[in-house]
Order: sequence, then C-alpha cells, then structure tokens
Amino acid sequence: MSTFGLLTGGGVPETTRVQAQFRRVLLRSSSRGEVDPFIVMDVMEAARREEVAGRSIIHMEVGQPGTAAPVAARERLVAEMGKDALGYTVALGRIDLRERISKLYSDWYGVDVPASRIVVTAGSSAAFTLAFTALFDQGEKVAIGEPGYPSYRNILKALSLEAVGIQTRAEDRFQPVLADVAAIKDLAGLLVASPANPSGTMLDRDALKVLMDHCAARDIAFISDEIYHGIQYDGRAVSALEVSDEVFVINSFSKYFSMTGWRIGWMVVPQSHVRTVERLAQNMFICAPHAAQVAALGAMDGEAELTANYAVYAENRRLMLEQLPLMGFDQIAPPDGAFYVYADVSRHTDDSAAFCSEILRDAGVSVTPGLDFDPVRGHQTIRFSYARSNSDIREGLTRLAAFMAAKEAGR
Repeated sequence: MSTFGLLTGGGVPETTRVQAQFRRVLLRSSSRGEVDPFIVMDVMEAARREEVAGRSIIHMEVGQPGTAAPVAARERLVAEMGKDALGYTVALGRIDLRERISKLYSDWYGVDVPASRIVVTAGSSAAFTLAFTALFDQGEKVAIGEPGYPSYRNILKALSLEAVGIQTRAEDRFQPVLADVAAIKDLAGLLVASPANPSGTMLDRDALKVLMDHCAARDIAFISDEIYHGIQYDGRAVSALEVSDEVFVINSFSKYFSMTGWRIGWMVVPQSHVRTVERLAQNMFICAPHAAQVAALGAMDGEAELTANYAVYAENRRLMLEQLPLMGFDQIAPPDGAFYVYADVSRHTDDSAAFCSEILRDAGVSVTPGLDFDPVRGHQTIRFSYARSNSDIREGLTRLAAFMAAKEAGR
C-alpha cells in the first residue's frame, strides 16, 4: 500500500491513529480519583450559562462574598510589586504574615500561638490535604459530620482514607455529639466545623471540649475547621486552641477577609508536627502564592471594611430568617455564623437537584441541592447562601416568593 493510502486527511498515518486510540483505552486510572463532583461548582456553571444567554441570575449557590478583597490588601500588593520580584517564600510562609496571624489569635481569642506553629497554605484546601497527609495512614478512618463541606469527604478518598459520615440531627443543630463519635470503632481522626457549612451552626466551648477530651483520651487526631470565624451572630465563635494546643486548626482568608480567589489560608499545628508539615508543604506546594501572602497582610489591616461586610451578612441573615419561612422553607437550623441557611424541603420535593434546577429555570435564582453536603439525606435539603449584597438578596427572595406562590397555586 502506498504511503498516501496509510494517511488520513490530517496527514497522520492510520496505523498511528489506531494505536493512539488503543493506548487511550488502556490508560490506567486510580480509584482515588473517583470522587464525587463538587456539585455547587456544577450549579455555578449552569447559572453562568443562563447569564451568557442573557438572563439575570441571583446567586445564592456559592459561599463567596460579593465583595472584593479589602482595599488595604490590594494597595499593599501594588506597593510591594513595585519593589519585589515576589518569588518563592519559605514553605511555611512569610514570617511577617505568620506573626500577624499570631496576633489575631491573641486579639480574637486571648491565646498565645507562636508564629513558629503557623503554616500559610494555598487556601484551606491545601491545609486539609497537608493535615490529612501528616496525620493519617492509608485506610484509616476520619469522622466528619453530615451535612458537611463535601471536599472533606472527597479529599479523604483521594488520599486513600475512609471518611466516616456522622448523620447529625436537627435537635443537635447538625453538629456531632459525643455519642456519635464514641460509636465509631477504630477511629483515627475527627473533623469538626464551627461555624459549619452548610448549616452555619456553632459548637460552644463546653461541647467542643467534650469532643476534644474524648479524642485526646483515645489518640484520635482532632481537626477544627474555623474558616468562618469572624462571621458569627449569636455569641462568639470559640477556637479549639482555647481548649488545647494538641489540635490542627484550619482557617482561611476566603470568607471573613473576602479573598476567595486569592487562594490563601493558614493552619495552626502542634509544635511536634511543624517539621512534618513543612516537609510535606515543600514537596507538594513549595509555598502559598507570594502575591496572595502580601495581600493577606494588607487585608488584616482592613478592619473598617471587613466590619461593613459583616453588617451586610447580618442584614441578609435577618431577611432570610424572616422571609424564607413565609414561603414554606420553615424547617431550618437558624445559623449562628457563616452565611448560609440549610433548609429541609421534603414538603416540596424528594429530588433537591431537580428542585434547584426548577428554581434556576423558573425564578432565575441559583441555589445548591443538599446532595453536595449529605449524600444520604441531601435529596430533601437545599442550601441558600446569603453572601451577596443586600439588594441581591432582597431580589432573590422576591423571586423565590413568586416561584413558591406559583408552585402552590399550581397544585
């Protein structure tokens, strides 16, 4: 056969093309990669497509402040970019940022956390990856509350760890209690979040201490997700560091400091684990983005702006708790913090994903189905985020009210 006969129109020999297809079919894949999708990101994409098509969409799906990084953050970065190449930092992060975070613990909680125990990370996601890798061996069990942030479960699976979901209850404000944890055999770790996503509920000091004491007595590593600290309404958010130093505490500049896309967070670890985490960070991430570290330093001086942002969340919370029950969304755990309302919608649907799609299509409001947060019961729940502006939330509630009224009238 001539060379011409072996070629396709693109000039690639037919035998080469077939071989390439065959290799693609046989390419290996890891079971660790078989994680569930982060559904809220898919919801965001569906909302984006609607906007591209020309529709007005109110975003109540994603936990992202509607505000930019504080002015002080952006100004600090501009100033430093003019005099520094912003190359690598050390793996633990800039010492001035770690010292400033240390001061935050003194100011907010009255605890002494030396900068040497603080690790600056590429968002809280990197902190969870580092924490899970430093603390647990393949196959070990880590308990997480459900409903809860879906990436806990998925990162654990990707690291060949077993996520054990605790089915929390409304009467416990969707937080794990001692009986839940004690019932799990051979537990290596417990992760709690306060304020929690998606419920916004918090653990007080006594409840936190009961769980931490249990874990300490049984060599169970305790990880506290505190990324919504600074956004609380009924009482003060308590840090696990007020109870013990033998914990991993994870925080972020994404929420209170309004820096989601900057991908910058931090973790406080026991002194005994600093070098372990440092070695992992060196190899897995090198360092957190230097520009984001600079901006984070500035953000911590933007208190007036951050306080104004908080006032927006507080007013949005008031509106949500006032108006959602009037529409039939009355089975909720009133949020102590964060910027979410988690609602039981079993009166309206047994398919939260389809219900959210209907709300997006008919009302132009994007909300998240509970399946993201609870794979067992999430088909009967949805999460509303109220992180956007007051005007957005008011408009979203108006649209939701009209949608629910029409739905009721059509029965």
